[in-house]
This record gives sequence, structure tokens and C-alpha cells, in this order.
Amino acid sequence: MSVATRSTQSPSSPPPGPPPRRTGRLFALTGAVVGVIYGYDTGSISGALVFLSKDFHLTDTEKGLVNSILVFGSIVGALLGGKLADALGRKAAMLIVAGSYTVFVALSALAPNVVVLDVVRFLLGIAIGISIVAAPLYIAESTPARTRGASVAAYQVATVAGIALTYFVNWGLSDGGHWRLMLGLSAIPAALVLIPLFRLPDTPRWYVLKGRTEKAVEVMALTDPDVDPRAETEAVRAALAEESGGSLRSLLRKPYARATLFVIGLGFFCQITGINAVTYYSPQIFEEMGFTGDGQNFLLPSFVQLASLAATVLAILIIDRLGRRVVLLSGIATMTAMLAVLTTIFGFGDLEGITLWIGFGAILLFTAAFNFGFGSLIWVYAGEAFPAQLRSTGASAMLTADLVANLLIAQFFPSLMTWAGAATTFAGLGLLALAALVFAAATAPETKGRQLEEIQGYWLNGGRWPTPAA
Repeated sequence: MSVATRSTQSPSSPPPGPPPRRTGRLFALTGAVVGVIYGYDTGSISGALVFLSKDFHLTDTEKGLVNSILVFGSIVGALLGGKLADALGRKAAMLIVAGSYTVFVALSALAPNVVVLDVVRFLLGIAIGISIVAAPLYIAESTPARTRGASVAAYQVATVAGIALTYFVNWGLSDGGHWRLMLGLSAIPAALVLIPLFRLPDTPRWYVLKGRTEKAVEVMALTDPDVDPRAETEAVRAALAEESGGSLRSLLRKPYARATLFVIGLGFFCQITGINAVTYYSPQIFEEMGFTGDGQNFLLPSFVQLASLAATVLAILIIDRLGRRVVLLSGIATMTAMLAVLTTIFGFGDLEGITLWIGFGAILLFTAAFNFGFGSLIWVYAGEAFPAQLRSTGASAMLTADLVANLLIAQFFPSLMTWAGAATTFAGLGLLALAALVFAAATAPETKGRQLEEIQGYWLNGGRWPTPAA
């Protein structure tokens, strides 16, 4: 039973449940486990598609649909996620996510044909879309301020770790072509994570949102015993009052239109440059290069994702030292260079010897560079660009652009590889990455060490830092 039930204790004393400090860690750990499951479910199709394509005799278009239908569901879920989390609670949204993961992952493993699989993956996509919104919200609102950044970053790392885990599982199951197990295994941790979710309360911020101030004070005392729970709850109430009144129409008007263009462009370029072509189709890409055997084609992506995990951690460690702009531009520049390498080596035709491993290295560095640059910074910039009342609306606009580009890559990449060839396909992605580099160089500000008010002043001043008063 949830500890969020009504209590007769003193408002500042913790309600029954896990002891203070441990509760804050449990919030973060539970969110991170959901991140691992999200990463696994996003990447598991990469291996399963190789075998289910043979079982179901799929065309390139049908292969694309198996992936893109999940992304389409994610768009629907992301649009619903914020309203669901506000209406029912962050905890309820997370329970819906974990329960849906459990059911739809299991059903996808049992699908008798591709039509049923597509329907189930659409529903799974809705759950994933809700989790994209609800999980970071749940973690950020339920962990102490001093560890909030690390906790949200841990969710990002957990997502990449889940994708890496996918490829090791796929490699282990590749000998028997067990695509149903590849898709279905994550139902187990999804079911298990329901246990701590039922025990934990909702977030203090949501209780304040619903006018349940005393409950918010109780939970604040439970999650962060080092602060004055009443003072912190009042601060949350003031922040919520400041955040009210944001609308999509406001984003498109001066003085916020420039910031809106920046975050939407960043979200679109983040995906249209092809990162999920690697996530969804890496075994096929390595086969196209000339690597042979399912063992190699499933194991090599595992090392690619481990490099991505290391790049994500590195970015988190150095981003406040080097600055956002340096990290972002170096990541995109490396992606562009690696796509040029891939275009060149695929242009040689059949690869062998050293060129084969150059191709592998290019894929590895491309993916790591994405996680170092785009992956580590896109949400940071979205959170900094707008005043409080427009922050969630701006983040939603960026997420929509991100998912639309993801949908295009998921659907059309396999057909482009067949129709235009690998060299032309990667050349096109390279041109898009070059455009992303130019866009970011022209629009991304350096916000290291700046207060949020200063950053918003930059956008209000037409993309220029205000001149300090004499």
C-alpha cells in the first residue's frame, strides 16, 4: 500500500514507509530502473527484427513500420504524459508506465503476426512516451535539491545502459534466433519495479498542485530531512504560481520566438542526423559493411553502446567545466566527420580488412559523439531557454520535434539503404549533421555559470547577452 494515504501524524513528521534519506534514494533508483527498461525496450527490436523479419517475411517498408509505429505511439504518449501526470499524479503515471511495459512487452513476445505486433508496439510506444515525460518529472520533484542534477543525470545514464544491455542480451540469444525472448525479457523488471512504486508516495510538488499542503510537508520531510519542510513547500507553491499561464501561442510570439526556434531546431536535428538508425538497425548496418555471422553483428553493437555510456558519463562530469557550447559543437562535429568516413568507406563497395574495422570505429565514435553532445545537452538547453511559466511547454515542443524526426528515420532508413545504397544514405545524414553543426554554431549560447534569469535575458535580447549597466 502506498505511504501517500492520509496520516494522523504531525505534518512535519515522516509518514510510515522507508526511512528518511533512503526514500530519496529509492525515488531516484526506481526512476533509474524505469530508465533501463525504457532503454532496453527502445533497443530490443534491433536484434529481434533480424529474425522476426524472416519469420514474418517482412518487406523493407514493413520493417520500418515495426520501428516507426513505436515512435508514433511515443508521440501520442508524450502529448498525453504531462496532462496525465498533472491529473492523476506523477506516481500514478509511473505505475501506468510500469504496468503497460509489463503487459505490452509480454504481448509483443507472443505476437502471432506482424499486424498484432504493430498494434502492441503502438500501445507500448504510448507507454514509452508517457515515461519520457513522467520519469524525469518524478525524479526531479522527489529528490533533494543537492542531488537532483545527479539523479536526473543517472536516469539518462540508465537509459543508455538499458540500450547497451539490449545488445548483450540479443547477442546471447542470437544463436537460436529467439526474437520473442529478446522482446519479452524486460517484462520481468517492469513487473518488479511496480513493488517500490506502490510503496512510495507521490511528489511534494504534485501534492501542492492539488492543494494538499499538509501531505506535501509530510513527504518533503521524508525525502529531504535536512531542510525545513514547510519553508520548502512554500517555495514550491511560489514556483507553481510563477509557472502558471504558459501557452504554445506565447512560444511563437516575441520575445520568445527565437528561443522556440532554437529548441525545436535542436530537437529535430538531434534525431534527423541518424542516431536511431544505429539504435534500431545496427545489425543490418554491420552486415552491410561485410561483418558475417549473427554473433559478430549482435556483439559489435554492444561495444558501441558501452562507448556511448562512457561518453554520457564523461559529458556529465565535464559539462560545467568546459561549457555547454564546446561540448555540443564538438559532439556534432565528430558525428559529421564520422558520417563522412562512413560515406567514403561504403563508397568503396565490399569492405574487408582494415576498412571493415574503420567502419566499425566510425559507427562507435558517431554514437558516442551523439551521447556526448546532443544526448547530454538537449534537455539542459530546453530547461534554460524559457521562463518558468513556459518551461514545460517549450520542452514539449522540443520533444515533439525530436520524436517527429525519430519517426522519419525509423520508417525510411531501411528503404533508403535498399533503394539509394549505404554510401548515399550516410552522405545524406552527413549533410544533415553539417546543417546541425551550422545551426548550433549560429544559435547555441554558452550558458556555463549563468543564472537562469541571465540566460532568459539573452533570448529576450534577441540572442545577445545584455550589456551590464554602467
